[in-house]
Amino acid sequence: MQLYNQYCDGMLIVASRFIKNTMEAEDIVQEAFIKAFSKLEQYRAEVSFGAWLKRIVINNCLDVLKAKRQREIELEEHHLNVVDADYESGWTVEDEVSIDEVKVAIEQLPEKYKYVVMLYLVEGYDHQEISEILDITEVASRTQLSRGKQKLKNKLKFIKNGTTS
Repeated sequence: MQLYNQYCDGMLIVASRFIKNTMEAEDIVQEAFIKAFSKLEQYRAEVSFGAWLKRIVINNCLDVLKAKRQREIELEEHHLNVVDADYESGWTVEDEVSIDEVKVAIEQLPEKYKYVVMLYLVEGYDHQEISEILDITEVASRTQLSRGKQKLKNKLKFIKNGTTS
């Protein structure tokens, strides 16, 4: 019960970033705790319990999103050799743009970019972890992050100029 009380609110926040329906997000968190407690013997203290549980929550969210659409999320890997080696530098947001505006802009990204951007920028995962979570290559993760951040920057420019799209 102590673990549940310690992590419940934080995991609900994580689930709510992916699943907009609060009741559905709560269900996902409950299922994640059940899964974590039933597979506790698989937990290897290589990462904190919270990080392990967070991965379960995110995977459950992605599974629910996939099931809702009755198809798997298409994560294309074309043009992989076009990744800019400088893709992580120069990432800044204008002071006039609020965190809420950034979150709204991320929500408007195409799915194949949205989840990589959320996992990298919001959840703090690296490309190896993202590749494992989304079952894509690290190169695809880098490519999709680069393209997603570019699309996000373009959306935020519209917001800054007062012409949201």
